[in-house]
Amino acid sequence: MPTPNIVLHVADVHKRFGGLHALADIDLAVEEGKTHAIIGPNGAGKSTLLNVIIGKLEPTSGQVVFDGANLTGRKPHEINQLGIARVFQTPEIFSDLSVLHNVMIPAFAKRDGQFTLNMLRSLDSETAIREEAESMLEDVGMLARRDMQAGSLSRGDKRRMELAMCLIQHPRLLLLDEPTAGMSRHDTNTTIELLKKIKSRGMTKVIIEHDMHVVFSLADKISVLAGGRIIADGTPDEVRGNPKVQEAYLGGGGHE
Repeated sequence: MPTPNIVLHVADVHKRFGGLHALADIDLAVEEGKTHAIIGPNGAGKSTLLNVIIGKLEPTSGQVVFDGANLTGRKPHEINQLGIARVFQTPEIFSDLSVLHNVMIPAFAKRDGQFTLNMLRSLDSETAIREEAESMLEDVGMLARRDMQAGSLSRGDKRRMELAMCLIQHPRLLLLDEPTAGMSRHDTNTTIELLKKIKSRGMTKVIIEHDMHVVFSLADKISVLAGGRIIADGTPDEVRGNPKVQEAYLGGGGHE
């Protein structure tokens, strides 16, 4: 069997806040083209781990390696330039601008290293980026809303737009932070279908999620975090049947 290509390796990461050991002995290997979910109850350390990966927090010890490059100590925008895009939890959108302009802006930032407000004037003259943004909006089922003001969108539509904002950056790795938080079951299912569509293109994804329904529908591999440590690692079926997981996560009931 060919050796899997590990695109992201979190190697022996610890994170302490004073006396609190928020992350301990975290070793995580994400294979290229796979969807790797990190699940765990509230307070398990999921957000801390995500913030270490994206450069918002520096680990106390250990390192994060992406495609051979050590990310430790790099700034979030440098990590983004290397090909890691983060989406969701709190949508970072330009509420006053149209949906289309919101999707065009990250493409500028990727190309030019940053986005300045002066560039707003030239948005409409950028035909190639405009066409690509329209194609991304079509992908996420939002083309008909391209001229709407982003701030007036429903929560589900904001999520879809934000996903298009990520996809236009052509990331090597997409980090999804609680992609269905606060959504109705209908919006959740629509989002799952959309993420399956992206998965079929071979994009590598890490999903931080507490909703089991979402995780079992999408993940190739699941790592379960509890008390700042990974207590289980494996396929959805292996994790589902693991007594440690049922105890820590499901209260021993084994239900989803």
